Amino acid sequence: MSEKKYVLGLDIGTTSVKVCVLDLNSKEIIAKQNKDTAANIPSDQGIEGNKQDVPKIISAVHGCVSRLPKDVLRHVIKIGVCGQMHGVMLWKNGNRAWEKVEKDGVVIRYEGVRENMSALYTWQDTRCKPEFLDSLPKPDSHLKCYSGYGCATLLWMLKHKPQKLKNYDCSSTVQDFVVAMLCGLDTPIASNQNAASWGYFNTEENEWNINILKSVDFPINLLPKIVKSGEFAGKLSDCWNGIPEGTPVGAALGDLQCSFLATLESKQDAVINISTSAQLGLVVDKISDVGCVTVEHLPYFSNTYLLVAASLNGGNVLAAFVKMLQQWMLEFGHSLPQSKLWEKLINLGLEVKDEATMKINPLLLGERHSPIARASVDNIDLSNIALGHVFKSLCDSIIDNVHSMMPKRILQEYSIKRIVGNGSGLSRNPVLQKAVEHYYSLPLEFTSGGDAARGAAIAVISS
Repeated sequence: MSEKKYVLGLDIGTTSVKVCVLDLNSKEIIAKQNKDTAANIPSDQGIEGNKQDVPKIISAVHGCVSRLPKDVLRHVIKIGVCGQMHGVMLWKNGNRAWEKVEKDGVVIRYEGVRENMSALYTWQDTRCKPEFLDSLPKPDSHLKCYSGYGCATLLWMLKHKPQKLKNYDCSSTVQDFVVAMLCGLDTPIASNQNAASWGYFNTEENEWNINILKSVDFPINLLPKIVKSGEFAGKLSDCWNGIPEGTPVGAALGDLQCSFLATLESKQDAVINISTSAQLGLVVDKISDVGCVTVEHLPYFSNTYLLVAASLNGGNVLAAFVKMLQQWMLEFGHSLPQSKLWEKLINLGLEVKDEATMKINPLLLGERHSPIARASVDNIDLSNIALGHVFKSLCDSIIDNVHSMMPKRILQEYSIKRIVGNGSGLSRNPVLQKAVEHYYSLPLEFTSGGDAARGAAIAVISS
């Protein structure tokens, strides 16, 4: 009987941590766990800032891994990691930003040392206004640099809080930090996927725009080292919850790329993901002009690219609508759980058979290509103010916005035959699903893939 061999996948997302254990041969999930991080903390930039408490995120990682079966973990031979892109955190390397908690000579958990690290400034941070971004040098890259991107946030700090940067000597995404912690790295290592998500990174040369950043006195020493996606960053420095010391740990990857890797079954598939935000993408061999400035070519695997439209407005817009309704009910003295509201809204939306006449612009959070845009509603009349009509119009508008960023002609040019759905915001909402099929005139299907933690595990299996 052959020895069991498993791969652990970690996904450090915007709102939760998800982990799974994959069988090396069958690629089947043997065990999985997830935990909300509840990590959001107030920012001194008010609603323009978006920060998370890193020790809480580390605690959620521990909470997930520690609940996996120990007889499974001791057979883990590789670890893959991915997480929320674009964000940046800083830490003091000399004082170690983490501590090991041991029991019987085994590291049972890591804890973040809050005093030796900054908060995580996430991709949702909007402190970098258009006029500030316009003042920055142009990147040597096919990718732009937006607010919420690591380099933009660090450049903002360089201008407004230079002393803060002098307190630290390392920076990375939070998933890169977790890899550095697990491997005991002195210098963080990032994949080209995470590096590209920061801005000022040339994907074809696979290097930072060092000279351009030096020209504005950017602290180059803070930048992580780069490896190609799928390569290893190091090895587990200790036995961790039963996972053997020396287990290879992959350089952290982007959660978007990993969710696509776990979902795509054919190059004739496109994937639409709707969770907090919304993305539609497909795999292409090279960077090319598709005649649409709202799509980007993100580094994928095996020297290919993910052609993607990434909207900031997805499930978060619907969640804000539901929360608004719940608050209105409370003001009338009635308490209704969000689960009941969701169920009722979806049922009402499905009952609406005619074309939505109310036109909603859903840009509650703006867009990276249009940061000052805001939501609006047009063409309201007595025939379309029922709750079902409003909800259907809102769902339609979210897909209409994605379609405006990546029109169906692009999918036709790449001979896409179907769209594969991903993300809880889409899988639980048949009103949204109908909108996808309507706008793209393609079948929408759900497969067994889609989990970014599973994608992170798959990415290191062949390494």
